[in-house]
Amino acid sequence: MTTLGSKTSTTTSPRQPRLMTRKRWVIIWLAFVGLSINYLDRSSLSVALPFMGKDFELSATQQGLIFAAFFWAYDFFQLAAGWYVDKVGPRRSFSLAALWWSVFTMVTAAASSFWSLFAARFLLGAGESPAPSTAAKVVATWFPVRERAFATSIWDSGSRVGAVIALPIVTLIVAFTSWHAVFIIIGVLGIIWAAVWWKYYRSPEEHPSANAAEVSYIQEGGARGSANDDEGAAKLPWRSLFKYRAILSMMFGFFCLNSAIYFFITFFPSYLVKERGFNLLTLGFFGAIPGICAVLFGWLGGYLADRAVRAGSPVSKVRKTVIAGGLAGGSVIMFAAIVPEAWMALALLSIAYSSLAVAATGIWSLPADVAPSSRHVGSIGGLQNFASNLAGIFTPVLIGILVDQTGSFVAPLAVIGAISLVGAANYLFVIGKIEPLKVKAAA
Repeated sequence: MTTLGSKTSTTTSPRQPRLMTRKRWVIIWLAFVGLSINYLDRSSLSVALPFMGKDFELSATQQGLIFAAFFWAYDFFQLAAGWYVDKVGPRRSFSLAALWWSVFTMVTAAASSFWSLFAARFLLGAGESPAPSTAAKVVATWFPVRERAFATSIWDSGSRVGAVIALPIVTLIVAFTSWHAVFIIIGVLGIIWAAVWWKYYRSPEEHPSANAAEVSYIQEGGARGSANDDEGAAKLPWRSLFKYRAILSMMFGFFCLNSAIYFFITFFPSYLVKERGFNLLTLGFFGAIPGICAVLFGWLGGYLADRAVRAGSPVSKVRKTVIAGGLAGGSVIMFAAIVPEAWMALALLSIAYSSLAVAATGIWSLPADVAPSSRHVGSIGGLQNFASNLAGIFTPVLIGILVDQTGSFVAPLAVIGAISLVGAANYLFVIGKIEPLKVKAAA
């Protein structure tokens, strides 16, 4: 056996989990907390803004520009963020990103004009950009293939948990203090998390609490660490990734997924109020159901995908089934606008959001599955996340235009459902076999 860092491997088999430490699960739950804080930070302004009216005189257009400022920075910096994650590693990238976004969350409390608030949101978006690629890199580094999907479902669910808890947390803070305190308290929480991550995170080979049995289990199970890299593949330039059909397909497919998910992030509350007659109380209670279902079914989907891989199903088949099936399930969103009862619409929306969350676990597993080396996992995650967040810029505009032109949500939900089906077809027929990219001679 080989020597990994300071740990000498023994004859421990990867099939003897009872002898292993389980530090990888501590790390992925810590990443989940980080992503939850990440989304709590980005969602806090939308909840706090109604309470900020006496200090700001913002038109609806100005409010829209402030919200958009975050996504412009977040999406633009994705391209560099993935490369940065591969360059410096998850410990440094996640800690520095959390410190950055926490500082500019706190700076929001000092904003006093449109432009100062705009700048704070723009810089917040820049700081949050490395988070998802870092989490994908953590999974690739710490988890064997047979556990990759469930681990991905854990950190990815932080995005939904953070958005769901923003409403009660922010309103509670405002009720007892002021809107300024919202950003101070949440910012301090992020700084504390950054310090914990810096203190605790190491690669498996370097972690003082991960024993040799766990390191062997991780490496022999197909984790994407430098010890398993082909040197020629590791030298593949970042720009050459665009030459691969699989990468372009992943970018397009993630755009399709987020076109549907961004409905839930933007217009979902307005739909329930305007089309289904929900008041504030029913919105707060029943409106959380799709998000909660998405978290639970995302975990279940990741667990079942890993179980299929352990049972011997090819990784390519499992990923395509999960992603395409999830996107196909997400297409039922098109029927939510035409059913007669509100509870039927809510049930369909819950099915759609849950299906999309399942697909997301597969999509975020792909960077580790297809990366030619461990040095490309973050870069590929950044590329597909860049494309996916273009949906955050364009989809809300499209929905708004269609609602204004037709007077209802029937047309926009039909379009979103159709895009989901196109995304499913893309993963079934375009992406090709899901396996590590082979370095082309001309690359």
